[in-house]
Amino acid sequence: MRPYCRYVLFAALLGIIASVTGAQQLLDRIVARVENDIILLSDVRALSHYQLLVDGKSESDAQILERLLDQWIVRSEAENAHVPHPAEADISRGIERLRDSFASTEEYEARKKQAVLSDGDIHNMVSTQLYLSNYLDSRFRSAVQVDPKQIEIFYQEAIVSRAKARNQEPPTLEASRDSIQEALIQRGINEQADRWLKESRARLHVDEFLNAEAP
Repeated sequence: MRPYCRYVLFAALLGIIASVTGAQQLLDRIVARVENDIILLSDVRALSHYQLLVDGKSESDAQILERLLDQWIVRSEAENAHVPHPAEADISRGIERLRDSFASTEEYEARKKQAVLSDGDIHNMVSTQLYLSNYLDSRFRSAVQVDPKQIEIFYQEAIVSRAKARNQEPPTLEASRDSIQEALIQRGINEQADRWLKESRARLHVDEFLNAEAP
């Protein structure tokens, strides 16, 4: 997340708003304190909206908060390791891949409107996701070993079976080998990252206030 001073400034801001608006409902609040940092309800909402864009639905606030806590761990480690932030060209390619995942530009724009996201919001979220995934890739890729037998099994179970279900001719094993190997590497990275995050979470001091009533 952001430095501890964010908590101090945010708390001061709440005091100012409360003194001016009285009983008016606040639009943001702290939903978790992680070590000396905070996660805001607006952070949960931002990821919820992005999930709606990408998947057509979003997880519960509690599930999203768990993801944000994991992201906090990854971001903290990445910053300590001085991992560079993604270049604009990489972010642009990420946004383009997101657009291409929709059947048409019109569908993408309609979903973006439904999710209440601006182009700037999407740019920031794609940048964040790339930054975090780049760190996990750099940390765990070298430890993932892919056996040739795994590639053959994946080919038969995923590529060939899917093609048969669609009455299509599957690509050859050789033509699919590189993409299958990368898919297996990514699966291995995810598995190792999941184990590491569980171990890291056990050492983390977290206070959650998601279900607390807003002041």
